[in-house]
Amino acid sequence: MAKPRDRRRVVVTGQGVVSAIGTGQEAFWNALKSGECGIGEATLYSTDELYITIDGEVKNFDARELGLSKQFLLSDRYSQFAGCAAVEAVNQSGLEMPLKGDEALRTACIIGSGIGGVTTMEMSYRMLFEEKKRATHPLTLLKTIGSSAAAHVSIEYGITGPCFGVVSACSTAPHSIGLVYQMIQSGLCDKGIGGASEASLNWGTAKAWQAMRVLSPDGLFPFCKGRNGTVLSEGAAILVLEEYEHARERGAKILAELVGFGMTSDAADMVNPSLEGTSTAMQLALDDAGLAPGDIDYINAHGTATTANDINETRAIRRVFGKAADDVSISATKSMHGHCLGAGGGVEAVGVIMAMEEGIVPPTIGFDEPDPECDLDYTPNKARKREITYAMSNSFAFGGLNAVLVFGPAPA
Repeated sequence: MAKPRDRRRVVVTGQGVVSAIGTGQEAFWNALKSGECGIGEATLYSTDELYITIDGEVKNFDARELGLSKQFLLSDRYSQFAGCAAVEAVNQSGLEMPLKGDEALRTACIIGSGIGGVTTMEMSYRMLFEEKKRATHPLTLLKTIGSSAAAHVSIEYGITGPCFGVVSACSTAPHSIGLVYQMIQSGLCDKGIGGASEASLNWGTAKAWQAMRVLSPDGLFPFCKGRNGTVLSEGAAILVLEEYEHARERGAKILAELVGFGMTSDAADMVNPSLEGTSTAMQLALDDAGLAPGDIDYINAHGTATTANDINETRAIRRVFGKAADDVSISATKSMHGHCLGAGGGVEAVGVIMAMEEGIVPPTIGFDEPDPECDLDYTPNKARKREITYAMSNSFAFGGLNAVLVFGPAPA
């Protein structure tokens, strides 16, 4: 493995986001720092036979009004979210698209989804088994597969390099971003699009999650004593990553540097998180970045508001950070935008980069009485001004699949 000083540096030059608290960076960030909540009563599907009736929906999303190309208009909602986020990220980056020749071949497009086009699949089953139709829509297969979003974006921008979808439940986005990061570091690519998208809010998904007894009927309240589960949400986030010299030579505005990435598997349990797995992922990300725990100013926590996860994440932070754990600012922004499943870590990464840019730590809203076993600074209820030089974003998924990103300032 190359030593850190020999690796190519990777920077962020564009980002795009679709979320329950806003589509586009400006709307998203304004809502995030203001502590707005996008969780409410479900409207995208019938809540008959459900006792969990809340979720985090992307409001007023219209792919046609947003100017997405025809290929996205014919795709599943999750691919449309990815297309919208990619357009914003690419436009911000200033890259000339579509790409051609060797430049196209040396660009990656890694966009994952935890579930893919599951709403299209549910509609198809209804057509076949309830409406007794003889066939489904002819594009059903293409709309459902988990690599559709990546393929659509690669077609849109002429990207002919590595292109595929990652599936790792709630760690999908940071795994996707981390893979692009490693491809650029190693010299395989000069730039790439990385992220994830999720649009799985439907009756069947809600019914399945409800059966696991991990959803809250009231809201998402991370690290609180009275927390009673997570809330399903939808959204997408895309980052444009580039090799530093490549970005500098074309005069791109650099938003941040991606300096560290760590990933582990608990290899223990499908549901209950492991202290060893989560803490090791954080330590590996710090080691990759060449940073000490005290260098981190802000952590965007996985913070799902499930009993086991919040306690485990708190213990993992204390294990890795030691005495520095009491000085780091932490927030769980899922309390506002909900749990976007595979897209969650990407949405949160956008929030981290914007927090670094403005020097504002977004809050954990709905925070009343803390759990005695969750004893860190979770930035309760109101955003706080703080200079943020280095920040960490945690994602810990079902199956014990852990991925951690560390961002630093744009190189001088």
